[in-house]
Amino acid sequence: MMMAENGKGLGITETQYLTFAQPPEELRLESGGKLGPITVAYETYGRLNVDRSNAILVVHALSGDAHAAGWHEGDKSPGWWDDMIGPGKGLDTDKYFVISSNVLGGCKGTTGPSSLNPLTGKPYALDFPIITVGDMVSVQRRLVEHLGIEKLLTVIGGSMGGMQVLEWVVSHPGMVRSAIPIATALKHAPQQIAFNEVGRQSIMGDANWNGGNYYGGPLPAKGLAVARMVGHITYMSDISMAEKFGRRFRSERGHDPEKFGSDFEVEGYLRYRGDNFVKRFDANSYLYITKAMDYFDILGDKELREVFRGVSAKLLVIAFKSDWLYPAYQSEEIIKACKLAGVEATYAEIFSTYGHDAFLLEVEEETHMIKYFLKKVSGHLEVKTPNEAPR
Repeated sequence: MMMAENGKGLGITETQYLTFAQPPEELRLESGGKLGPITVAYETYGRLNVDRSNAILVVHALSGDAHAAGWHEGDKSPGWWDDMIGPGKGLDTDKYFVISSNVLGGCKGTTGPSSLNPLTGKPYALDFPIITVGDMVSVQRRLVEHLGIEKLLTVIGGSMGGMQVLEWVVSHPGMVRSAIPIATALKHAPQQIAFNEVGRQSIMGDANWNGGNYYGGPLPAKGLAVARMVGHITYMSDISMAEKFGRRFRSERGHDPEKFGSDFEVEGYLRYRGDNFVKRFDANSYLYITKAMDYFDILGDKELREVFRGVSAKLLVIAFKSDWLYPAYQSEEIIKACKLAGVEATYAEIFSTYGHDAFLLEVEEETHMIKYFLKKVSGHLEVKTPNEAPR
């Protein structure tokens, strides 16, 4: 794992909350339904400059949350992209005001299926409406406007985060100066949908799922753990698995006393990751968010040349050679769409053996590219910040 060139950190950070869309002003969803009130969890790092032109929105992947950097009191590890966000890092908080929020449908502070339904006083469960990546971005837009920001310097994210980046560029072109989609796609291919469906069926096939009404009772832990195990297999590459585990046994005996137990290190790793995931993520959120990813199709009925027509934002598109979940050809398709529409775009394909996980691990390579790109698109940003600017 390559670390950022500057090891300084942000210290203790705090999650904040914004509640909006109070009835009768609910958020209109792309499905045609309404949802409100909505609470969104978010964190900010650095300070807004005087003309509020240095704001960067970081959007997370499937299981991420608002805590992208710094430390929470009592935590054993920092935020999920701490290597990228902070003083002197790729997203330099001495220069930029960085915003990170938990997506709609999540389970880490933003309204989702585990939130209380104001009409019943009980968790929404499957009464929660179907949501899309577009709905997630609509919530983020309300947050950005709440912070007094008219135009973002850039939006950046990998995997599902990259989908949100593309949605921002297409749906709100006037609010984005640049964008950095990483290891993502214009739409899910059948194989990507298939992997998500295996995870969903694993959850819904758990005896404790109970039609989504498991709150207050036994969790569908086995089903969710298996879904996460499948996910981890797709996040790694054949080479990274071979290097990390090989065919090594977990004990000198090389045989788990339990029949069909975890004999091999890779088996133990997958079980460990699955069990840990159950402790921090809601099974219904997994269902809703993966479905939103599968529904995502920025092309729609348009031809490739029409997708980014009228977009003025500059793009930096990053892919990884060993990523077989979101293979490089899907990022090349984004670049092709940009070129056909006359949008200024740069493509970078990083050699890495980490697979899809590379977008979180190849920090040094990404840092150099992102720093150069942001310097180019920001020009002569005024970095002085007023004391009253929101944090």
